[in-house]
Amino acid sequence: MEYTVKEVTELTGTTVKTLHHYHKVALLEPCRITDAGYRIYGIKELERLQEILFYRELEFSLKDIMKALKDESNRIETLKKQHKLLRERSERMDSILKTIEESIIFAEKGENMDQSNLFKGLNKEEWKEALSEQKEYLSKEYEFEMDTEAIDADALNEVSTESERFMNFLANALKDKWNPNDDRLESELSRHIEFLNSHDMPTDSKELVETAWFFIEDDFHRDMLENQQTGLSYYFYTVAEMYALKNSK
Repeated sequence: MEYTVKEVTELTGTTVKTLHHYHKVALLEPCRITDAGYRIYGIKELERLQEILFYRELEFSLKDIMKALKDESNRIETLKKQHKLLRERSERMDSILKTIEESIIFAEKGENMDQSNLFKGLNKEEWKEALSEQKEYLSKEYEFEMDTEAIDADALNEVSTESERFMNFLANALKDKWNPNDDRLESELSRHIEFLNSHDMPTDSKELVETAWFFIEDDFHRDMLENQQTGLSYYFYTVAEMYALKNSK
């Protein structure tokens, strides 16, 4: 079966101008051109157009699409790759939408959202922007240069999720007036330390105490915890200190 330009535009939602440009740059050529100069497309051209539009949905440039289609040997390989990329994008967008919805809820209540939760679902460039304030602060106050060029967005999203869960656990424990020596807190700190060590962040009980103390001494990080729950920074330090004392015996 063959299709005219008009039929292709009606079928796909693509404009005549776009099809003409794709033809001009040799990205999508018609299967034939009539004596009257009309471009005609077949099923193979429609399949290629589908692949192009999937890549455009992923925000590939035309140059990158050309390269991607040239490198891939067949349609099944192309579709599998696009499915994987679109699935990853969908999952990230779902995460970002959830973060936006939660941000709206906190804003309407006039409350501050846990800062670690502000960044869920972000990609590398978004993480670089989100960390810019902290990077500037650490450079100014401690002459420490955070390497945001080496960001692993997936790893940061995973660590961010764990940090959010851990701090929420402590915040709820504080709210419920758990004794800092509570066995449930000891179990939680053990689990958190195990997570950090499994994610290339070597930590023991002593280093956790040092981290908690830094969160008290440093204005930026203390405010981050205190905005989440009043007294959280001091509670974190006390819990970590109790844990270290138990595990030093």
